Amino acid sequence: MLDLVRLRVLAAVAAHGSVTAAAEALHYTQPTVSHHLARLEAATGAKLVRKYGRGIRLTPEGEMLARRAAEIVGRVDAADAELAAVVGLRAGRVRVGAFSSALSELVPPAAKELRRDHPNLELELTDVHPRVAVEQLRAGELDLAIVFGYDEESPDDGIRYTYLRDDPIHLLSRRTGQTLADHRDSDWIAGCVNCRRDLLEHCATAGFTPRIAFTSDDIVVQQAFVRAGLGVTTMPGLALRAHRIAGVRTTELPIVRRIQLAVYGDPPDPPATRAFIETLKRVTLG
Repeated sequence: MLDLVRLRVLAAVAAHGSVTAAAEALHYTQPTVSHHLARLEAATGAKLVRKYGRGIRLTPEGEMLARRAAEIVGRVDAADAELAAVVGLRAGRVRVGAFSSALSELVPPAAKELRRDHPNLELELTDVHPRVAVEQLRAGELDLAIVFGYDEESPDDGIRYTYLRDDPIHLLSRRTGQTLADHRDSDWIAGCVNCRRDLLEHCATAGFTPRIAFTSDDIVVQQAFVRAGLGVTTMPGLALRAHRIAGVRTTELPIVRRIQLAVYGDPPDPPATRAFIETLKRVTLG
């Protein structure tokens, strides 16, 4: 049987990159970390680490088990926090990951109600792209996430999704042109690799590849560049609600992203997580 303490040690070595750093993070001695790794190898019958120079590296088997260990440890820590909250040892905690405009537009009303109804519940918020949020859910680093997608069908990836609302995409420009194709020859302002992926797919559907002249994830910067006549971009409605600069022409496109609440694992959800979910659904769906 796998020992939780040893799994925690392996996860720490993978996360911190060395026995020394893992020992410091866990408040163990280096020999203790090495001992736990050796016992874990004996229990599994697999070589999990190998020497590399003056340090160590995980083997492929070690990397696989470390990923699972991080998920298991994250789940156990979350369960411990929730149980402690239920028995009154300390306040509950909900770790929420969401993209920026959801954090600024959807989360605050829910957080306000949650504080009123559950004043000791702690919200830990992380600004994260949906693709990364899903990975963090599986790893046990988040309790829930607010994500978006462009398909009506929810992906079959082991995550439970709850629909919250639609969010239309807008074209931002300084001149005429009501469609993406109208700007096939324009300079474009795009976000990071994850963010621009959606823009590239939408433009590909419209029959062209955008010429990306500037890159910024900041919606204020993007709009400022559009207002200066340096390019065009697309932006979701929630982002425009969060901040909109005068002098920028906006046109709603026939493109809608579906905003959904995502959780990992079988129900029932922990009490604190469930309280936030119900509050968010109530304020969002009305």
